[in-house]
Amino acid sequence: MEGPRDDPGPPAALAAVGAQRWAIGLDVGGTKMGGGLVELSTGRLVGHQTVPTGATRGGAAVLADALSLAATLLAEAAAGGQAVEGIGVGVAELVDARGAITSDQTIAWRGQPVQERFRALAPAVVQSDVRAAALAEALFGAGQPYTTFAYLTVGTGISYCLVQGGQPYAGARGNALVLASSPHTTTCPHCGAELRPILEEFASGPALVARYNAAHPGQTAATRGHDVLAAVAGGDEAARHVVRTAGAALGVAAGLVADMLDPEALVVGGGLGVAGGLYWDSFVASTRAHIWAEATRGLPILPAALGPTAGVVGAAAIWRRPTEAAIDAPPRVVL
Repeated sequence: MEGPRDDPGPPAALAAVGAQRWAIGLDVGGTKMGGGLVELSTGRLVGHQTVPTGATRGGAAVLADALSLAATLLAEAAAGGQAVEGIGVGVAELVDARGAITSDQTIAWRGQPVQERFRALAPAVVQSDVRAAALAEALFGAGQPYTTFAYLTVGTGISYCLVQGGQPYAGARGNALVLASSPHTTTCPHCGAELRPILEEFASGPALVARYNAAHPGQTAATRGHDVLAAVAGGDEAARHVVRTAGAALGVAAGLVADMLDPEALVVGGGLGVAGGLYWDSFVASTRAHIWAEATRGLPILPAALGPTAGVVGAAAIWRRPTEAAIDAPPRVVL
């Protein structure tokens, strides 16, 4: 399976780095999956590859592609003489402490032996993608200065993770990441209608596309969230409204996270989370406006330092600093 590369990649690049600790990271998201070899002491990513996820094809097809990508990376590492300690897989679903996938909102792997399939290739651990990215930011990125921070990811979906002492918190069932997928039910004070707004359907990348296209009936004005951001830069007032209100809505949820968890900082990743511009400005202003405690209101709100590769780096870094999902993993093995 071929994909665009961000650097020359292995095996030539691997041959030059000597005997270092390496693991493979895979980040299986709703839109694309990425993979690469990660040097565990520094977080350096080598041979990064990305391919479309194509989740609508079904879980079996996505899993076949992910296994193929992992096998390709293992072969490249072997060709470069590198010992791979294991495979870490971050997936955009709920994952419990045993590495079992317990939701199928985007990728139909629920109840499937995904971790076992990867373990047929090498020692492997499956983890939620937001916890993997949060771990990467804790070890190598914007979260390094903080003992406690909350990581938010905004892209195809929206979720969060609390990090304490460098460890992502998974919760009792692995579900301490849901932020924007369930309705916030209320009653309209004017007409009495029950309202069930879902933040992910208003402020995520696909939501920006849907809302912007709804303002342009009869045409497909955008296919990606970044198309809407580009329309803002071009002076499109409909795009400005969609993006500004989306950022403001996200800030309501982020303010609640800050009120509930009282972290030292908020670190925001994902494609939209690091996009900057009007979305970011609206989000930050709204977040501060919705933090009740005055002492918390001025907390640092930072874009993720590792950008779109945080999920790949963090998935591999599970082998450096295991999270709760690695409890049942096999001992680290040098292949």
